[in-house]
Amino acid sequence: MPDLRKKLSEPGILVMDGATGTQLQQMGLPAGMAPEVWNLENPEAVKKHYQSYIEAGSDAILTNTFGGTRPRLDMEGRGHLVREINIAAARLAREVAGDEVLVLGSMGPTGLLMEPMGELTYEKAVEYFAEQAAALAEGGVDGIHIETMSDLQEAKAAIEGARQATDLPVTITMSFDMNGRTMMGVRPEDAIRELWPMGVLAVGANCGRTLQENLEAIKAMRTAVPEATLIVKPNAGLPHTEDGIEVVYDVTPEIMAEYARLFGEQHVKMMGGCCGSTPEHIAALKNSLADFTPPPLEEVLARNRAATSEESESDSPSRRRRGSRRR
Repeated sequence: MPDLRKKLSEPGILVMDGATGTQLQQMGLPAGMAPEVWNLENPEAVKKHYQSYIEAGSDAILTNTFGGTRPRLDMEGRGHLVREINIAAARLAREVAGDEVLVLGSMGPTGLLMEPMGELTYEKAVEYFAEQAAALAEGGVDGIHIETMSDLQEAKAAIEGARQATDLPVTITMSFDMNGRTMMGVRPEDAIRELWPMGVLAVGANCGRTLQENLEAIKAMRTAVPEATLIVKPNAGLPHTEDGIEVVYDVTPEIMAEYARLFGEQHVKMMGGCCGSTPEHIAALKNSLADFTPPPLEEVLARNRAATSEESESDSPSRRRRGSRRR
C-alpha cells in the first residue's frame, strides 16, 4: 500500500481528486439521496467515479464517506449500516486505486451542533468519529482525511476519534466562507495554531465560496505556522443555473489551473478540488503543476506579512477618517 507520509516527504505536490457528491449526481444519484448509500446500492457507479479521477491524474482519492458518521446516516435511516457503508467505500476505492494511488478515508461533520450551542458532547463526537475511522481502516484506506469542519471542537474530536481507532496518518481541512472565518467564527490562523500541534500530517482549507478566499485562508495559515504542511481543496466557485435547469459552477478548469500555481507558491503539498470540480479540473490542475517549483519559503512569508501589514494599515481608523475627508 502507498505511504502518505513518504509521499509528502518527496518533492512536488500531491494531487487529490475533485468533487464527489456533484459528480455522483451527474451519474444519476437521485436528488436528496445521501451519496454514501451508493457504496452498497450502486457500487459500480462509485468505482467509475473513483476511476475518473485516477485517469485525470489524481495521486490520492477520497472515499465516498463524507457523511459516513452515525448521526449523518441516521438522517437517512441507515445509521445501523455505519460499518458496512464505510468498509464498502474503502474497499471499492482500494480495488480501483491498486497499490499506486493513495486512498484517504473522508470524514465530514456529524451534522449536529456541539455543546454549548447544541447537545452533542465532545466525548460522544469522539465516539462517532472513532466508529467511522475504524471501519475505514478495516476497509483498507491509507489515511484519514477530515474535511469541511467549521467547529474547532468538532475538528479536534474528529482527530481524537481517528487516533483512537487507528494509527493511520490524519489530515484535516476546515471551510472558511464567512468573511474569512468558518460558520462558527474560526479564523484560519487560529485553526492551524490549534490543530497543527495535535500531530496531524497536514492542515488546510476546503470547500468555501471562491478560490481567492481559499487562497487568503492558506496565506494566513502559512504565515501563522510557517513549518506546517498545508492542504487545499476549494470549490469550483459558486453554482448558478443555466436555462433555469442545469446547475453550473463558475470556475473553469483553466481558472483552477491558474490558482493551482498560486496555492503552490504558498508551499501547499496536497491539492485538489471540492464541490463542482470535475476530472477535467483535476487534469488541468495536474498539468499546471507538472513543472512548478515554489519560491523560497522565506520570500513567501515576507510577501504575506507585507500584504497583511498593508491591509491592516488601509483598514485603520485614521486611514478611514482621512479617506472620508478626501471624499
